[in-house]
Amino acid sequence: MALTESNMLPLGTEAPDFALLDTVTGKEVRLESIQSDKATVIMFTCNHCPYVLHVNEELVKLSTEYMAKGVSFVAISSNDVENYPQDSPEKMKELAEEVGYPFPYLYDATQVVAKAYDAACTPDFYVFDGELKLRYRGRLCTSRPNTDIPVTGEDLRAAIDAVLAGEPVTEKQYPSAGCNIKWLK
Repeated sequence: MALTESNMLPLGTEAPDFALLDTVTGKEVRLESIQSDKATVIMFTCNHCPYVLHVNEELVKLSTEYMAKGVSFVAISSNDVENYPQDSPEKMKELAEEVGYPFPYLYDATQVVAKAYDAACTPDFYVFDGELKLRYRGRLCTSRPNTDIPVTGEDLRAAIDAVLAGEPVTEKQYPSAGCNIKWLK
């Protein structure tokens, strides 16, 4: 897999709306139904990417911790499932249940949502404030597969903490990096 960095959507951008299938419940989820008046974290992810698999345990831990503080989380997979069947909605449901995702895992079949967010890789993280304005986009932390750097979630944690405290998020934000989104042909 070629390492791809995120595109870094401009800070202050309003979260694009969406209505997508939650692969676990089978119900449609809209942004307005999951947004928090404190902070909303939107993650582009998938089942097969080694960069996502590397951080899955921390994503569950971090999201569980911050959901208790009123932050909402949602994961979205936008990959082409015809060429990457391991990312199908059925497999997404299996992975979400196996890993224990405490957040909805949505399927973006048309890739319209990924394009609206200018998502480029998996994982790709976005933190929006209570007014759905983008305050952070970038990496979870410095850890990558096959390194001795522990997965801490420190970059994402610092951004969420700043938003919760009503403080500015550092302007020095580093792009996420992982597998490219598998675009439809």
